[in-house]
Amino acid sequence: MSAREGLATWHKVIENGSKPAELAAIIREDASFHSPVVHTPQKGRDLVVAYLSAAGQTLGNDSFTYVRELVDDENACLEFTTEMDGIHVNGIDLIRFDEKGMITDFKVMVRPLKAVNKVWEQMAAMLERMKG
Repeated sequence: MSAREGLATWHKVIENGSKPAELAAIIREDASFHSPVVHTPQKGRDLVVAYLSAAGQTLGNDSFTYVRELVDDENACLEFTTEMDGIHVNGIDLIRFDEKGMITDFKVMVRPLKAVNKVWEQMAAMLERMKG
C-alpha cells in the first residue's frame, strides 16, 4: 500500500472529526509524534492519538484546510492553513506510512511564531482537559 492510499484514509478520519478510535485504527502501536511545541518525540499509539485528537479539536476548526500535498513512496507532506483566535496559522504535516498504510511517524511544523505560541496555548489546555 502506498502513502497515497494511507493518506486517503487519513483524510476520511479527519473529515469525520479525528475521533480517537478512528485515529487509533490507522496508527501503528510504535508510532511517533513530533509536536511543534514539545521537545521530545511522543512515542506509542496512545500518545500519538492523544496529540492528534487534541490537534483536531484545536487546529481543526471551520477555517482549517489543506492547501498543498506532496506524496512520495512512504511519505506525505501536507501544507495547511487555519485561524485560531484571529491568528493565521500556516503549517506542515509530515507523515510516514508503513507498507499497510498505517501511520508510523507524524511531524507537525507551524509558523509564524505568533501561531506557534497560540498552538502551544490551546493544545496544552486541550491535553489537560483530556486527562481529566
